[in-house]
Amino acid sequence: MLISPHKQATMTPKIRAAIQASSEPAWMVAKRYGISEQTVWMWRKRDDVHDRSHTAHRLQTTLTPIQA
Repeated sequence: MLISPHKQATMTPKIRAAIQASSEPAWMVAKRYGISEQTVWMWRKRDDVHDRSHTAHRLQTTLTPIQA
């Protein structure tokens, strides 16, 4: 899979998997990767290591007038 992170991205799926596999305290993992403890807790709760979409899940609909 080709990954193209944005300019300020600090994590890759490989780092996320390492966070999930780690048994060290969250503060220690956070210090190692330069992230917050909340980020460590977030990735430990998830089942996968892929980013979730931030796009709204709404259908683009238009209403048309009823033609008689």
